[in-house]
Amino acid sequence: MADMFNMMRENDLIWSFVVNNYLMGRDPMPFDLLYWNSDSTRLPATMLAFYLRKVYQENGLMTPGGLELGGVPIDIGKIETPTYYLCTKEDHIAPWRSGYPATQAFAGPVRFVLGGSGHIAGVINPPAANKYCYWTNAKLPADPDDWLAKAKRHEGSWWTDWGKWLAKNGGAQVPARTPGDGKLKPIEDAPGSYVKIRASE
Repeated sequence: MADMFNMMRENDLIWSFVVNNYLMGRDPMPFDLLYWNSDSTRLPATMLAFYLRKVYQENGLMTPGGLELGGVPIDIGKIETPTYYLCTKEDHIAPWRSGYPATQAFAGPVRFVLGGSGHIAGVINPPAANKYCYWTNAKLPADPDDWLAKAKRHEGSWWTDWGKWLAKNGGAQVPARTPGDGKLKPIEDAPGSYVKIRASE
């Protein structure tokens, strides 16, 4: 799956490394996000095939009952919970114009926000970094380009907008829980031993 996603933007995610690192012998530039990204997608083959076919190829989530899990047909049109829906402008895996139509599908109120950059940097973009930008528009026309044409651009991280939305829709704040205080005992300290296991083992 990771290879397939890389091939969707092969110049940036494959050939630039072949040319710079292999052909020219340069060390990769330090980039903290790529360390996180090196934890590749690990899905069983059957699950991967189902996911790609039903979600990407057939777009089953947009058709009531088009996707079934555990014998339960999924219909996102029945979701009445307020939804904060984020896409990013440079995302090559889930292009924002392809994701936008879901704003018309949910039954409850939807807040759609378009973040700058891609599906990693545009999402992991804390306010302190003061990077990128995001767009908002309270109205949700059917056409994504109509939405963008009237959207307001904001400098910085979309997290600030999300924080305001959470304060309005998330209920009262509660003290943080301490692992082990409830019925379940902690298995081990974070981040867990699974992160030390190599896929080849």
